Amino acid sequence: MTNWKITGIIATIVIILSIPAYLLQQKYRQQPAVSPPATTFVGGQKCAECHKREHDRWRGSHHDHAMDEANAKTVLGNFNNVHFEYFGVTSRFYQQDGRFFVYTRGPDGQMGDFEIKYTFGAYPLQQYLVPFPGGRLQCLPIAWDVKGNKWFHLYPDAPIDPGDWLYWTNAGQNWNGMCAECHSTNLKKNYDLNTNTYQTTWSEIDVSCEACHGPGSLHVAWAELPDMARPVVENFRLMVKTSGINSRDQVELCAPCHSRRAILGDYTHAEPDLMDTMLPSLLDEGLYFVDGQIHDEVYVYGSFTQSKMYGRDVRCSDCHDVHSIKTVKAGNDLCLQCHRASVYDTKDHHFHKKEGEKGEPIKSADGKVLFKVGTGAQCAQCHMPGRYYMGNDYRPDHSFRIPRPDLSMRLDTPNACNRCHVDQSDQWSDQYITRWYGPGRRAHYGTVIDAGRKRLPDAYKELGRLAGDPLYPVIVRATALSLLRSYSPAQSAAACELALMDDEALIRRTAVDRLNVRDSKRQTAHLTSALYDPVKAVRTEAARRMTEIPNPPLDSSQKTAYQKALAEYQSSMEYSADFAFGRYNLGNLFSNLNQPDKAVDNYRAAIRIDNQFYPAKVNLAMLYNETGRKNEAEVLLREVVAAHAELHEVQYSLGLLLAEKKKFEEAARYLSAAAAGLPQRSRVQYNLGLLLQIVRRDAEAEAALLAALEIEPDNLDYLYALADHYLKKQKFTQARQIAEQMIVRHPENSIGREILNFINQQSVSYTH
Repeated sequence: MTNWKITGIIATIVIILSIPAYLLQQKYRQQPAVSPPATTFVGGQKCAECHKREHDRWRGSHHDHAMDEANAKTVLGNFNNVHFEYFGVTSRFYQQDGRFFVYTRGPDGQMGDFEIKYTFGAYPLQQYLVPFPGGRLQCLPIAWDVKGNKWFHLYPDAPIDPGDWLYWTNAGQNWNGMCAECHSTNLKKNYDLNTNTYQTTWSEIDVSCEACHGPGSLHVAWAELPDMARPVVENFRLMVKTSGINSRDQVELCAPCHSRRAILGDYTHAEPDLMDTMLPSLLDEGLYFVDGQIHDEVYVYGSFTQSKMYGRDVRCSDCHDVHSIKTVKAGNDLCLQCHRASVYDTKDHHFHKKEGEKGEPIKSADGKVLFKVGTGAQCAQCHMPGRYYMGNDYRPDHSFRIPRPDLSMRLDTPNACNRCHVDQSDQWSDQYITRWYGPGRRAHYGTVIDAGRKRLPDAYKELGRLAGDPLYPVIVRATALSLLRSYSPAQSAAACELALMDDEALIRRTAVDRLNVRDSKRQTAHLTSALYDPVKAVRTEAARRMTEIPNPPLDSSQKTAYQKALAEYQSSMEYSADFAFGRYNLGNLFSNLNQPDKAVDNYRAAIRIDNQFYPAKVNLAMLYNETGRKNEAEVLLREVVAAHAELHEVQYSLGLLLAEKKKFEEAARYLSAAAAGLPQRSRVQYNLGLLLQIVRRDAEAEAALLAALEIEPDNLDYLYALADHYLKKQKFTQARQIAEQMIVRHPENSIGREILNFINQQSVSYTH
């Protein structure tokens, strides 16, 4: 019986027989780092001296109001001694000596007075930040609804327990780690994991000029030279190039903030590749629907990169003024910059009444107007259906997709039609789409992602095809590749090996993360080559995977690359050590490096940060089990199974542990649940069969062993276990059949012939 462990959190036919390691190293070997010239931040007011027009457009924008000190001008909420009730708790907002306060539940649920130091955002809601010891700023969960002119709670459905990670004084609502980097300029988090404190700094409190253009001191010094003395220089001596760039570069300029991602360190503006500073999230369950539509807050980038517009070089500034952030045109005029009005802004295309035409608005069951006449004629309503986040913040999906109610029927995804026509079905919408545009729909990658999420047995074929097809968006291909983790090495290795040579860093990084080649030498060679990748997110992931290989055979150059990339990885995780995932990944790292004490410390820290972060509990339990602390391991695994009955792998681990502790009946219960939840996992069925023999549930044991053998008919262990089972029950006919299979399938092994000889001897003895 083996234990299970959770690993770390992140039109051309090509035939590849082998990828020599030296070729990979030659392609990805890093160039010597070039230190950028020393430059400092000067502040937006300095920029405004020459760039007044741009600065004026920026004033009053969302970026300008991203964060402010709390004062009479910036605070929008009503602090005139007003009360707000939430599940029996009454909070009071008031002012005292020109300062702003709230009396509400604080740490441990105790009522107290807390001063508001900063405002956070300005429309459609405004949040407020409260200082706490250790340099922390925490986001108050009661926000001001600017449109509704009222207080509201960000979690209206149920009160959050003070011990929960999401409770407002805990890590889930911590400004320093969760929010700060995208709301201020030149933000340095400065988290110290040893003291669990912050010394967070910024050069400007809001998102000002240098948040996008980079530090400007060299540019200012150049601009202040006399005209005749001012040399022609690259990019006007600004670190970040923002004009004369291609669409991808501009989109990636916005991506560090406008994306769902993991941060690898403070943003310095000097990183040559987007993935030197961040790791974009894939189309993961909980973040995106299977067809790629937004589900959770994903901040535009991952959606936009799925769009045909992105594929055809449309960029952010084609729709948004980069300084005011407002759209450059209103309504359909925005889209008609590129799309012909005579074709697309007509009833023949959208089949809806325009604003001003007669008709009845769409209302809810209680009579409230949901959508006015003319809504359906707006391009954005059909091609950018959005969702509400943070209570009242409506955010459109930027993947600009065609409404597909047929996919809604197949994949249980939302569609733009039923967003307005809430009283109708997906089938009703699909009938109208078919009537208007004719039958037949293009295949969609959502069906492949759906099959992969469900771990359907043959889905690996389409996942591999999708991952390798350059005609699909990179984020889609990387997602398909990531879903191959649920399949065997034989089913996934070829796609991952091919992806290691992809031009896209996100594909390569995903391939490194998912690579699982049966040949250990080949696995080592691939990972060693990836240590030389020019992109930080790729080479650091290769270093992490290398720690899974005991004493990898490396030459001196490879050892240097390995140690350097490993140090980068550790530094990135220490940067995020205020999050449970950061400490968890450090725990995995030290566990792989055979430093169990450090691993335990980090797993425990992850659990302290978020007691519901079950991966840390599972891996800590595995480590406890390996070091003989089985009782502590059992407690942790029971906690996880009680909270997450759907985690069949953890049920499997708990069952194995209980079997080791000779709690056989209880172990059989958990292994049975695991086997039911993981019907294609032959090893689970096999272990269940062995355990059921011990508790004398013979018929069930036979069924489990037969199930394992059906999945892997050639497995000698399974054949032997079933033959042994029949022999113990003196079912010699069945045992003979299995022994004969063993001889045919494994002629080089004598065990089948030995069993057959034993059966023959028993037959002779019975005849006498």
